[in-house]
Amino acid sequence: MEKYVNAFVDSFIGNVQWTWKSILFEVPWYMNYFWGLIIISLVVWGLEIVFPWRKNQSIFRKDFWLDGFYMFFNFFLFAIAISGFYKLLEVIFTDIGISAKTLTLIDISSLSTGVQLLLFFIVLDFVQWFTHILLHKYPFLWKFHKIHHSVKEMGFAAHLRYHWMENIFYKPLKTIGVMVLGGFEPEQAYIVHFLAITIGHFNHSNIKITWGPFKYILNNPVMHLYHHSYALPKNSYGVNFGISLSLWDYIFKTNYIPEDSGTVALGFPGDEKIPKSFIGQIIYGFRTSKQKKE
Repeated sequence: MEKYVNAFVDSFIGNVQWTWKSILFEVPWYMNYFWGLIIISLVVWGLEIVFPWRKNQSIFRKDFWLDGFYMFFNFFLFAIAISGFYKLLEVIFTDIGISAKTLTLIDISSLSTGVQLLLFFIVLDFVQWFTHILLHKYPFLWKFHKIHHSVKEMGFAAHLRYHWMENIFYKPLKTIGVMVLGGFEPEQAYIVHFLAITIGHFNHSNIKITWGPFKYILNNPVMHLYHHSYALPKNSYGVNFGISLSLWDYIFKTNYIPEDSGTVALGFPGDEKIPKSFIGQIIYGFRTSKQKKE
């Protein structure tokens, strides 16, 4: 029991210390999530201001500060709070004989760093695309994902407005996806993660980008805006589920871009019942008796 308690405490304290060191610039720049997130956010926000797609949308759009707080809550505060539990599970699985090599299907350790990063990026994105579909398809998962879709005006910070339960859903599947690729060094994941954050910020931004012929590979703001559309195609539980890559949507026929004016209404039927406060939103999804009426 002492081993498990120590693993939990050490992981929690380690994450707190790492975050503090990041703030003080005491970690390598390519691993500094704290300032990396801020810099990426300021750059994309600056581009929104200079090249706005919806020109009548305020620079400080609706719920701008709420979404800004969500970025730091989900990325740091909640991540620190839950880190001890993930470490505890890792130790338990190791004790019963399940390790990172257990699910390895492809050993990529002999490949070049560039190829490793590309494979990691593709596999991780597919796992997240698949998880995203589950969040829309099943009512139990959708009631938490509603928080992300309660955004009424799109901007870069909407990227990280999501219910903390989504961390619980995504993390295990993402971990399995990583375990499939044996020999991948965790340090390399920082590069992929920063790339994913940048693409995600752009996808939610008030900037009209389609990437030209690469739109069939990379997700973009025009495509993702329709993912947040209030009105969906008949008999559909969602469209354009891509995270970083649009590729999966085109392959599995979940793509949908009827036009590109950017004037589409956002949200979902019943979104007026979503609490407006941060506290109300992070406890939303557990009040089943009330939500059965929605």
